[in-house]
Amino acid sequence: MLMSNIETIPGKTITTCFGVVAGSTVRSKHVGRDIMASLKNIVGGELRGYTELLEESRASAIERMQAQATQMGANAVVNVRFSTSSVAAGAAEIYVYGTAVTVV
Repeated sequence: MLMSNIETIPGKTITTCFGVVAGSTVRSKHVGRDIMASLKNIVGGELRGYTELLEESRASAIERMQAQATQMGANAVVNVRFSTSSVAAGAAEIYVYGTAVTVV
């Protein structure tokens, strides 16, 4: 499935627009990751546990959005955007949305 964060896919022509598709996931922090992140805050540097958590969350949200687009008959999603929000203490949502289209 092609994805683009602009309104078109260069070199392709949009023939059908199916509308908005979205995917999301809500993840909470792992106690072990919190402890390691607290220790890492003392010395500085990348918080790898959180980086991995966010990468997994983005991949899961994208997969859900693509599944919805595929179900509609699309072969691409354009104008893809990401959003995050705090759902509860220690839990956050990754939300991705775009426009499902058919391109040739």
